[in-house]
Amino acid sequence: MADDKNQTPEAAEQSNLPTEASEAPQGEQRRERGARGGRGGRDDRRGGRGRRDDRRGGRGGEEEGEELVEKLVHINRVSKTVKGGKRFGFAALVVVGDGKGRAGFGHGKAREVPEAISKATAAAKKAMVRVPLREGRTLHHDGIGHFGAGRVYVRSAKPGTGIIAGGPMRAVFESLGVADVVTKSVGTSNPYNMIRATFEALGDQSSPKAVAQRRGKKIADLMSRRAGLGAAEAQAEAEAVTE
Repeated sequence: MADDKNQTPEAAEQSNLPTEASEAPQGEQRRERGARGGRGGRDDRRGGRGRRDDRRGGRGGEEEGEELVEKLVHINRVSKTVKGGKRFGFAALVVVGDGKGRAGFGHGKAREVPEAISKATAAAKKAMVRVPLREGRTLHHDGIGHFGAGRVYVRSAKPGTGIIAGGPMRAVFESLGVADVVTKSVGTSNPYNMIRATFEALGDQSSPKAVAQRRGKKIADLMSRRAGLGAAEAQAEAEAVTE
């Protein structure tokens, strides 16, 4: 204690000076810890994961960027009576297709119309099916679809016939990419049953290529029997079959 009291002013000033470790700013010390694998290193790794997520998002955008034809078939307003009054909701029926032989339908329910349509569209995209088309414009053969009280008939047609269908069935063929078809609906006019019956008829469609593979024969043999063509004509049509 006596030594401290007898200490000169110059010695006191030297004892109060900070050391080299304490002189370093806190920011530099943090950067050094980050370089050695501290918090800064973890932040860098998180940034790397963010870049990978961006790449995944890019691939998803390309898949969702496919051009699809969306047809709103029907909107139904429903109400529920509650203690305070009536609560309204909406149900939407949507058909989606790529115009190249793939189509699907879906329905959604929500309190608002746009939300119901978006739900129905998402469900339709998940339920898309592929239908083989003849020359990319019509069906390969006639078909019958039945669901509930609805019954539909679909027939292939010559070029220039157009889509002879009404109501929900027209929306299905337009989104599917069919240019020539003749249809007839017998029974109920409920759009839900008509759509389901139409997709049942389309699900029974089969192409000559699939039938030939299943039976172990050549496509030309099937074409000659179906249309009564000669060998050369049947071979030409068989080569024109793509699916």
